[in-house]
Amino acid sequence: MAQTAELLRRLDGIATIRRGDNRAQLVTAALLAGEGQLTSSGAFAVTTGTHTGRSPKDKFIVRDALTAPHVWWDNAGAIAPEHFDLLLADMLEHARGRDLYLEELGAGADPAFHFAVDVVTETAWHALFIRNLLRDRAAEVAMHATILQLPSFVADPARHGTRSGTVIALDMSRNIVLIGGSAYAGEIKKAVFSLINFHAPLRGIFPMHCSANIGEGADTALFFGLSGTGKTTLSSDAARPLIGDDEHLWSDGGVANIEGGCYAKTAHLSPLAEPEIFGATQTFGTVLENVVLGGDGEPDFADLRLTENTRAAYSIEVLGAVAPAGVGDQPKTVVFLTADAFGVLPPIARLTPEQAVEHFLAGYTAKVAGTERGITEPTATFSACFGAPFMSHHPRVYGDLFAERLAASGATVWLINTGWIGGAYGVGKRIDIAATRRLVAAALSGELAETPMRTDPNFGFTIPLAVAGLPKRLLDPRANWPDAQAYDAAAARLVKLFEDNARRLEQPRAVAAE
Repeated sequence: MAQTAELLRRLDGIATIRRGDNRAQLVTAALLAGEGQLTSSGAFAVTTGTHTGRSPKDKFIVRDALTAPHVWWDNAGAIAPEHFDLLLADMLEHARGRDLYLEELGAGADPAFHFAVDVVTETAWHALFIRNLLRDRAAEVAMHATILQLPSFVADPARHGTRSGTVIALDMSRNIVLIGGSAYAGEIKKAVFSLINFHAPLRGIFPMHCSANIGEGADTALFFGLSGTGKTTLSSDAARPLIGDDEHLWSDGGVANIEGGCYAKTAHLSPLAEPEIFGATQTFGTVLENVVLGGDGEPDFADLRLTENTRAAYSIEVLGAVAPAGVGDQPKTVVFLTADAFGVLPPIARLTPEQAVEHFLAGYTAKVAGTERGITEPTATFSACFGAPFMSHHPRVYGDLFAERLAASGATVWLINTGWIGGAYGVGKRIDIAATRRLVAAALSGELAETPMRTDPNFGFTIPLAVAGLPKRLLDPRANWPDAQAYDAAAARLVKLFEDNARRLEQPRAVAAE
């Protein structure tokens, strides 16, 4: 805490720092500075320039006595302490004479592991963004961190040891994060998560990149999934209050939301399919990132000329059904979401605890043709623990924590495919969202506990033979392909991709517990 307090003291001596503004004051300041514009409903729309997404290759962790034995360096860029110190000094000099914004916030609804987070930003809208995303600070804190974000600062690779002019540098020993050269606000959010992902496992707490909600019987459910798999959409359910949208901790006390807000994708957002998220985008103080506005001031969620990664950042409080304390009991159900563009995986399958850990380590989904330049056919994507860029330890450290929590809770794990059936992308069709919602409801309600199952010959998990209200044929992906042998060949290819990815994770790992 002394290190972060010293950083703020140094900033106070060279810059003008505004602190304690409410949302209305931040919106007003952002408007006066020309940082964006209001929508017809009062949301604040901004553009982020060159960077419309994260820059994972420009993210570095200081390699020192604390981090050296723990960080999975094959997955993380290293920066020397002396380079970090030069970067900090130069960013402080860059801040001299500027007007800055300070948000004194907290992360983590678990009282046993609450992070105090001071965020210093160059613009009012970034301050508004992180105020929406984090929560009020608790009286008792486990750790203290400071994030300095200056988009106008350009790093010097020769001087600072960076890859480019963009930098996200994390000093885990002092809990200081420096962000320069990027106005994409998601870097601030994920910097907080990255800090917690390093420190929580050292205390035996399992950090998770997932959403969570809770049913009438206090039954907690977790939803893991990479971007585009439906994690936010499927966990936003008026009948099940939301614990949190994206980041959680699982400890002996249960599940706790890390954040106090949501950072939802808005591409093709529909008021019919996603009413809760759509309603949040119409709320005063919500930040719309790279969303194009029409002449009437209305956001056009179908206009993706700036980026497909359009986003809305809003306080969780604007949603209709929210778990007020941001906490839940030990999970009863865990759902893995994947958008399988190969058309191989079934719409739903039950996993054993051992299979669950392996699928967690795989973190599988598939990109489809047209989503990125050069992709002309479905491409498998494996992101360990459903969030590899933010996981500083070796994936099996998190896998071991997951296995321990599953064993202690007895939670049932389901794999749900929100992707294609009847063929790969371009041949088959996307599984209907209404059918997926029905499958999720069946998994969470426990109605499938005694349902007859068959064992999948390719992956070994079990698949229900029937789910009330859905055609039986839907549950058998092979039966939906016009050519069963073509399905078998596609399934064999996907199995091999899983096996190849698993071998990549077999290297030795550091011990995570102190």
